[in-house]
Amino acid sequence: MNSTYAKLLSCRDQIRAKTDFVPQIAITLGSGLGAFAEMIEPEAVVDYRDIEGFPVSTAPSHAGRFVFGRLDGIPIVVMQGRVHYYEGYSPSDVVLPARVCGLLGAKALVLTNAAGGVNPEFSAGDLMLITDHLMPLFPNPLIGENIDELGVRFPDMSEVYDRELRDALRAEAQKLDIPLREGVYIQFTGPSYETPAEVRMAGLLGADAVGMSTACEAVAARHMGLRVAGISCISNKAAGLSAVPLTQEEVEQTAAIAAPRFRSLLWNGVKAISKLT
Repeated sequence: MNSTYAKLLSCRDQIRAKTDFVPQIAITLGSGLGAFAEMIEPEAVVDYRDIEGFPVSTAPSHAGRFVFGRLDGIPIVVMQGRVHYYEGYSPSDVVLPARVCGLLGAKALVLTNAAGGVNPEFSAGDLMLITDHLMPLFPNPLIGENIDELGVRFPDMSEVYDRELRDALRAEAQKLDIPLREGVYIQFTGPSYETPAEVRMAGLLGADAVGMSTACEAVAARHMGLRVAGISCISNKAAGLSAVPLTQEEVEQTAAIAAPRFRSLLWNGVKAISKLT
């Protein structure tokens, strides 16, 4: 058996030993957005550290645990924190949590993150619906022996971010009167913030927002047949577009300010997405 797949099954089985909860939708909460997990009716909490072989979050503000529960009756699993390539993990470990959610039964994955605004029209605190992504400097998580049990060797990526799910989120934002930007997300490796030249390059490539996560998880999820949606909280203007140095504190403060709008959109958006999965 493929060693990566064996590890996935081991992690799944360890979680299954702690809870038999089957989620319909999985949600990954990015930097400063973890408080959303407190809104659901919890049925089980599993810390990443309690799963042998599971990568553990070390990034600030990432609790590093699964919260299984119900959102207005809908069975969901929330990943309260993710792992990143810059923490020293392999690409296959970075996408392991998303894949495990699929093995646990999730049919859709909603990815969220805090991102820098590359589009000069974007401001700190904006929410952006991800329509597509760029991953030119990040190793594709599907490199290596294909895991046939998950998906085909050459998966189609013409619509990574599901059109119906995007339509549902857009409609809910309109109902809630929440301004929702739309654009292309680009993933760099981190952990340093991008240079002004890198931000200019990202803009020339067509990116509207930049971050250190999400795109690789989306690729892995689509490979195994999950429907994917993505929302970025624009935490700051990217380097070269802002007069002040970038800091983690700024990211978390902006995410906290945007949190009420983000929580409302995600709460209503998940209910709408559940009708499509």
